[in-house]
Amino acid sequence: MKKLILLLVLLVSTIGNSQIFEPVKWSTKVVKISDTEFELIATASIEANWHLYSQNVPENGPIPTTFSFKSSSNYLKKGNTKEDVGHTINDPIFNMKIKFFETKATFKQRIHLKNKAPFKVEATVEFMVCDDSKCLPPTEVDLDFNIK
Repeated sequence: MKKLILLLVLLVSTIGNSQIFEPVKWSTKVVKISDTEFELIATASIEANWHLYSQNVPENGPIPTTFSFKSSSNYLKKGNTKEDVGHTINDPIFNMKIKFFETKATFKQRIHLKNKAPFKVEATVEFMVCDDSKCLPPTEVDLDFNIK
């Protein structure tokens, strides 16, 4: 019986001490460029001591930030998703030069409307974040952009 109670106490304390890291929060915004062109803006707010990797990283590096936009008859994508300047350093974890973002990162995608009815652009962003000692597994977040 004592062993069972000890095991239960250890299990509860382990569960209580485990942490769920969510160092990146995403927000979206839509900017009207013209009657038929809009800019979809996804902003990552990054907690201190964490960094988010660029869309363009070397082979055998971390998972790059990747945006996937759900196809729709309401719009056409114009070009690729653009990103902020960021920082390029010799990353000690991956032992290579890598571009990443600290504190905040902004990504922009232009679209051309095929009609004027309001609709929602659905997208997914996959990304990876690290601090100076560890990396979290790749994460996917759904993003919505309301076109009015």
